[in-house]
Amino acid sequence: MRLTLYSLLFLLLLTSCGGVKKVAEAKKATTKEIITWHKAAETNFKTLAGRVQLVYDTEEKTQSITVSLRMEKDKKIWIKASILGITIAKVYITPSQVSYYETIGNTYFEGDFTLLGDWLGTPINFQQAQNLLLGQSIFALNAKEYNSQLFQNKFKVIPQQQPQDFIHSILINPENFKIAAETLSQPRDNRLLSIRYGDYQLIDNQFLPTNIFINTSESGKKTAIEINYRKIDLNARVSFPFKIPEGYEAIQLN
Repeated sequence: MRLTLYSLLFLLLLTSCGGVKKVAEAKKATTKEIITWHKAAETNFKTLAGRVQLVYDTEEKTQSITVSLRMEKDKKIWIKASILGITIAKVYITPSQVSYYETIGNTYFEGDFTLLGDWLGTPINFQQAQNLLLGQSIFALNAKEYNSQLFQNKFKVIPQQQPQDFIHSILINPENFKIAAETLSQPRDNRLLSIRYGDYQLIDNQFLPTNIFINTSESGKKTAIEINYRKIDLNARVSFPFKIPEGYEAIQLN
């Protein structure tokens, strides 16, 4: 963690005596301080290994699966999905590519982030996917371009001027400066992405999400994803095995 003047003040606020007082002091922060502290709160690790319970709900089906999640920060995201201990799919994501195969239909995909966007119901890239999983803003924040205000005991951060047909807002927790909620809507395309975080857990003196609730809609099609972290280990020795089995058929995206 980069110990800038602002992040040092942030640490002092977190560790000072009297929880009510520290939050009250934090709520006096300027937009620049809020954004600086949010960036300073980014989880610092080389690797992450976790067990996740994931519920995926669309109009067609609802499915609950157990997921093994591994990450090498800024480089790789590896996911293995299982039901009753049987592997049903693997996903391997790098900044340049998404690879995936599933064992029920014997199909696979290798290509850009279109497939990941289809799953989430909204376009997304590697950095945004990583930030979403860690409780950081999916968009880069610049204090010169954003305003802030107190809203429901949280910091509401919004652009000073919303781009045309693009509405973005963030709620940041004053206790840890991680994301409480983030919303992106594009009315012209009838598209909405809503991300809400439950409690955060402290692991190796760093805050990581416990629950993430994602809701998307596009042209009336709705998707809800619930991510529940059961176990997280930072800087564990992990591997990222991924090989598409022979004989699998490539997925064709429209």
